Amino acid sequence: MADADPSPSRRKSSDALPLPDCVALVLQGGGALGSYQAGVIDALSDSRIDVNWVAGISIGAVNAAIYAGNPPERRVERLTRFWEEVTSALPSFPIPNWDTAREFTHEWSAASVMATGVPGFFRPRPVPPMFAIPGTAEALSFYDTSPLVETLDRLIDWDLLNNGPVRLSVGAVDIESGNFRYFDSSEMQIDARHVMASGALPPGLPPVEIDGRHYWDGGLVSNTPLAYVLENQAAPMLVFQVDLFSATAAPPRTLLDVMAREKEIRFSSRTRQVSNLYMRERAMRAAVRKVLDKLPGDLAGDPDVAALRDIATELPVNLVQLIYRANAWEGGSRDFEFSRRTMTDHWRSGHAAVGETMARSRLVAQNILNGKTAAFDLTHH
Repeated sequence: MADADPSPSRRKSSDALPLPDCVALVLQGGGALGSYQAGVIDALSDSRIDVNWVAGISIGAVNAAIYAGNPPERRVERLTRFWEEVTSALPSFPIPNWDTAREFTHEWSAASVMATGVPGFFRPRPVPPMFAIPGTAEALSFYDTSPLVETLDRLIDWDLLNNGPVRLSVGAVDIESGNFRYFDSSEMQIDARHVMASGALPPGLPPVEIDGRHYWDGGLVSNTPLAYVLENQAAPMLVFQVDLFSATAAPPRTLLDVMAREKEIRFSSRTRQVSNLYMRERAMRAAVRKVLDKLPGDLAGDPDVAALRDIATELPVNLVQLIYRANAWEGGSRDFEFSRRTMTDHWRSGHAAVGETMARSRLVAQNILNGKTAAFDLTHH
């Protein structure tokens, strides 16, 4: 890639983590912000951290599928191809390096996406939905996502994805029941439909039909697949959770700030709730185990004690959070602003976040070696 290359110069980390049996990568939804996740994947590759389970929602599902559906030496190259293609309609051009100019360009770019779509991803329908025949795909969304089918088929080896060493899980919502569902390569054959179902955000994008059921974006129920990963844990685990919306930020000063902050709170609250809940439950189980270990030996065989010990037993997990923190010029349209310059900025931010984490990873490494459970945000300032 030429001077628009989003990946910074390669540098191998000297602070390698001891890896447990399972290393999971959890990718949140967030549209155009997904290039931050691509930067994280790029940096994890630089640090020689191989992930064997990747789970995603919405754009996280797309990045996850590209990761699982390519051999290690091609993952970053294929992710680069995807993000170059979807940002090809809005290339970089010189602008003053100050927030007002960036904000104007940012909003103009987002408006352009709304008018013309995103190459290789979605395009406006020629007939507005209100004039289409009720019940047809044309009547249910403003955009046509058929270009994404060709893009995914071109960038992903579906046979490797379904039969290779990396497990893939993507979440979507069943429209009729309102229930959340995960499509998991360890249980079924996954193709482009399952990935697209996870990112079918209404009313912009159409629902996806799979085996007679219709699905929308999993972010409507939960924007993070962390709960699914932890509920299905079968071995000691290191989890990298990549969040695209920060729970904390300065108070808004303009209406655009209000729109941005509302979206951050809406999409980050469930993520924070899930993380806090699981860490709190694990702390409670640890406390129960300590009490059980203090019981006299004659109680060890008591059925109630045995049942309680089973409930309190768990495998260790270390959760490393990598959270995108928006620039001052990014407003409420940041998730559909597919410009080349912004994509490159996000990619570099994701790469840098892993570098910061690895530089401060001693405590994580010690926890893994000692079989302890904890959550870390090592890039928080």
